[in-house]
Amino acid sequence: MPIPPYQWPNRVRWLTALLLIPLAAAAQPCLELTPMAKRGNCPTGYTASGAYCIPGPQATLALERRGNCPTGYRTSGAYCLAGPQARLAIPRIGSTCPSGWLISGDYCLKR
Repeated sequence: MPIPPYQWPNRVRWLTALLLIPLAAAAQPCLELTPMAKRGNCPTGYTASGAYCIPGPQATLALERRGNCPTGYRTSGAYCLAGPQARLAIPRIGSTCPSGWLISGDYCLKR
């Protein structure tokens, strides 16, 4: 009969937790922030480098602003910055969004 987890020695519990953390992290989608074309001043968290805005260590996902920012994003100059609950957004082309996406102003948000 197996020993229930609450009776495992502390070392075994810690080792199990350490092994599961990378699995949980891998399940989260991750976006790598990349340099983007500079339009006026760079958004908060980005620094100018020639014709580009380079993400700094505190930067969040930024989109070039087209009208109002999508739900979950805030305005920062000519850009929309992702908030903590923001979904992935892409500019909307035409009147609809791709399957699995929903309309939010001039953008499509991932469901």
